[in-house]
Amino acid sequence: MGREKVPSTPAIRLLKQQQVDFIPRHYKYEAKGGTQTSARELAVSEHQVIKTLVMEDEKGEPLIILMHGDFEVSTKQLARQLNVKQVSPCPAAKADRLTGYQTGGISPFGTRQQLPIYLEESICQLDRIYINGGRRGLLVEISPQDLQKVLQPTMVKVGNQR
Repeated sequence: MGREKVPSTPAIRLLKQQQVDFIPRHYKYEAKGGTQTSARELAVSEHQVIKTLVMEDEKGEPLIILMHGDFEVSTKQLARQLNVKQVSPCPAAKADRLTGYQTGGISPFGTRQQLPIYLEESICQLDRIYINGGRRGLLVEISPQDLQKVLQPTMVKVGNQR
């Protein structure tokens, strides 16, 4: 079997431009499979697979929250930390439009619109993470330190193990 070609997504282009050391990880995408599928397919811990969730506050202001695959975001805690009334998931069509990516393949890197990014602080304690590379079925393996360097996210503590 030949190696799969790395697609030139905005996320991959940004990582290359920033000279980030990353490894593309292809897997068989399953609709609604989420991080459980990618973790299983890549034989890695779901805790290391990082979800890119597009959310919005009560005024419709969008944001990205990066969370462990095996955790859920406490929207109440996130709203409290952001000093807003409430935070809820963005409708898929709006998330796709804002990021330039397709739901299931949304990467925090190279989004169409610059969105505030929040990072669950415990992600920084991991050696390596797997995060979407801008296409369904493609994660990139990188260090949390490189993620921080490129995205400059705001640290939050809003995750609950599911």
